[in-house]
Amino acid sequence: MTAFVFSEPNFDNHEQVVFVSEPKSGLKAILAVHNTNLGPAMGGCRMWNYASEADAVTDVLRLSRGMTYKNAVAGLPIGGGKSVIIANPKTDKTPALFEALGEALERLGGRYVTAEDVGTNTDDMAHVARKTRHVAGLGETGDPSPFTALGCFVGAQAAVKYHLKRDSMEGLVVALQGLGNVGFDYARRLRQAGARLIVTDIDQAALERARTELGAEVVPVDSIYDVEADIYAPCALGATLNPNTLGRLKVKIVAGGANNQLATADIGEFLRQKGILYVPDFVINAGGIIKVCYEHLKKPENEVEAHVRRIGDTLTEIFERAAREGVATSVEADRVAELRFKR
Repeated sequence: MTAFVFSEPNFDNHEQVVFVSEPKSGLKAILAVHNTNLGPAMGGCRMWNYASEADAVTDVLRLSRGMTYKNAVAGLPIGGGKSVIIANPKTDKTPALFEALGEALERLGGRYVTAEDVGTNTDDMAHVARKTRHVAGLGETGDPSPFTALGCFVGAQAAVKYHLKRDSMEGLVVALQGLGNVGFDYARRLRQAGARLIVTDIDQAALERARTELGAEVVPVDSIYDVEADIYAPCALGATLNPNTLGRLKVKIVAGGANNQLATADIGEFLRQKGILYVPDFVINAGGIIKVCYEHLKKPENEVEAHVRRIGDTLTEIFERAAREGVATSVEADRVAELRFKR
C-alpha cells in the first residue's frame, strides 16, 4: 500500500476508519464510518477478493461516502458507513469469520450498523448477529435486493417519462450489465413492462437464465458499452462510466443499480453535454437501505414499498432542478444530500 488513509483521494473527512484483523478466522476487514450527523452510520458489508489492500481502502471510502449521500436523499434518520472483507466470497466464508466481524462491530458500540452487500447474504448476517445487535437484513424477509430492484425500476420509469416523454417502457431497449440479485430482478421488472433486454455478466449460468426466462439477448462483457439502446443499466461493480467507455455509449439514459458508477465526478457533466440523462446511482438504488433501515428501527414493514416508490418523485425533482440550473444531475443530487446532512 503506497498511501495512507488521510492522503487517499477518496478520503472525505471520514469520522472513523477501522482496520480489523482476527487471525483465528482469517478475517481482514475495513470498517468506514463517513458521517453520523443524521444518526448511526448504516451500510452493507462487501466481501471481495481485492487485488490489493489499497483497492479495498479505495472501495470502502467511496462506498461509505456514497451511503451518507444515499441515506440523506432517501430521507432516512441514519448516517453513512460501509465495510469490506478482503477475501473470496466463493471459497473463504466461515461462520467464525462473520462472528469475528460481529465482534468488531460490537466494539464500535452502535456507531455503524451493517447488512448484506455484494458477496454476502442473509445467512452471513445471521452469523454476525451472534456477536452483535448492530446488524440488519436478517431472516427470510431480510434480503433487501428486491427493494433495490424496485427502486431502480421506479427510477427508470421516472427517467423515461422525463427524458423520453413516454409513459410506457414497451419496446424500449435496455443494455443491462450484471445479473446478480438486484440486476436480475430489475431485468425481470423491465421485461414485464415490455422492454427488450440485452445483457451481460461473467456468470454463464445467470446469462442462460436471463436468456431462457426473460428472452434476453446475451453479449460479451466488454461489448455492452457498444450496444445501441435507450437505457444503459449498470448493475455490477462501480466506475463503469469512465474515459474508456464514455465515447462508446449509444444510449439516452443511464439508470442502474451499481454504486459509484461515475469513475470521476466530472463524468456527470460529460454525460449532460452528450444529452444522456444520468440517474444518480445513490438515489435510484436506495431501495435496499430503506428496507434495512425500516427493519433495524422496527418501523412498519408495510410502509417500505411506499417509501421506495417515492424514489421516482425525488428523481424527477432532481432532473428538473438540474435542468433549471444548468448542472449535471449528479451535482444536483449531491447538493440535495448535503443540504440534509451537513452542519
